[in-house]
Amino acid sequence: MSRIGKKAIAVPAGVSVIIEGQTLKLKGPKGELSWTLAEEIEVKHEGAELTLAKRVDNTRAQAMWGLTRTLVANMMTGVTDGFERTLELVGVGYRAAMKGQALSLQLGFSHDVDIEAPTGISFAVPKQTEIKISGIDKQQVGETAARIRRIRPPEPYKGKGVRYAGERVRRKEGKKK
Repeated sequence: MSRIGKKAIAVPAGVSVIIEGQTLKLKGPKGELSWTLAEEIEVKHEGAELTLAKRVDNTRAQAMWGLTRTLVANMMTGVTDGFERTLELVGVGYRAAMKGQALSLQLGFSHDVDIEAPTGISFAVPKQTEIKISGIDKQQVGETAARIRRIRPPEPYKGKGVRYAGERVRRKEGKKK
């Protein structure tokens, strides 16, 4: 029995839920998201709650039940509040700036790195050493943050690079003389 799958998902005011077969569409103040559920899972909209249930009792249905509930809950949060990830640039001369809708990074390379914002994602640069990535799709926000971090990940000797806000970088001791 899934402890996560059996929990009901609260539908906040201002969010409309449309169920068409196995496709679930959520429309809220921040935008609209849709997702096709696995065949083993059925969704019911009762009052101000969404509940998910298994149609069959097998291991795949058990695995998909909790996963589907979590993904639908994330969609609900996305269309109401949205998601945001913050990246920090650590290093001398490392800075970020906006070029229209694109993000321009100076990360110690001989050239600037320009990143176009994917559909549904927006960048903000409150400080030169801080990047805020926001959007309504949690997976897309996290993937975009990971792609930017992958350009210059933090190195273990001086800690220079792009890191998530609050990330602890394990430091190594340098060579002994």
